[in-house]
Amino acid sequence: MTRGWRNRIAAAAAFVSLVGMAHAASAAQCGNTAAGFEEWKRDFAQEARANGVGASAISALMATNYATATIRADRGQKSFRLSLDQFMAKRGASTIVARGRSLKQSNAALFASLEQRYGVPPGPLIAIWGMETAFGTQRGNQHTLSAVATLAYDCRRSEFFTDQLYAALTLIDRGILSGNARGSMHGEIGQTQFMPKSILNYGNGGNLDNSADALEATANFLKAHGWRAGAGYQPGEPNFRAIQAWNAASVYQQAIALIGQQIDGGRRSAER
Repeated sequence: MTRGWRNRIAAAAAFVSLVGMAHAASAAQCGNTAAGFEEWKRDFAQEARANGVGASAISALMATNYATATIRADRGQKSFRLSLDQFMAKRGASTIVARGRSLKQSNAALFASLEQRYGVPPGPLIAIWGMETAFGTQRGNQHTLSAVATLAYDCRRSEFFTDQLYAALTLIDRGILSGNARGSMHGEIGQTQFMPKSILNYGNGGNLDNSADALEATANFLKAHGWRAGAGYQPGEPNFRAIQAWNAASVYQQAIALIGQQIDGGRRSAER
């Protein structure tokens, strides 16, 4: 091994170590009330600078506020404890199916193109779209960066949201995300509610407030998580694993599969 390669590997190891220390430091400084947020924010900004985050993103971070509404919503997620029938009723599954069938017909060319490129049929894409934002009508009005920063500071899931915060800051640095962007309570953005890290990995550079771009990004996400063209997507079938990657709640996963099947007319349920 040449000295140049050794130096580069050493530098890479040092960077990984630095990121690890930054994450550990952030976790150690977490809090459960607003009291320590401003101090945490200053410390996190210093760590972020050391990890290469640019001035515009740091400025946006320092302008964030503790998002009390986000914390309240995070503590009150009760719908995922419902039975499947209760969850479907609460989320208006029959309305999603009816509207979804209509949108499938009126956007037939788009969905055909997405299926050809990514192998994902219309049903699950439309189910996600309807479930997440009622087809774009309920995208949220929470200050995105404040929500993500608050959850990175909060002790409950600090590590997960620290990654999301770094992703959001990267998106701001790249000009993909505005520091004043608004979305849902946990930092989800756009028609199908992408988290910042998923925007980086699967967003294709599109505008996720645009339905076509958001649906393509969603198909890209599912394909990247193992979606196989022509295979079934109900529980126990190959593509259900990709739906599981979208959301961790079992009842949500089952609802997406069932609503998608009803929109697709059952054509996928028997395919493996």
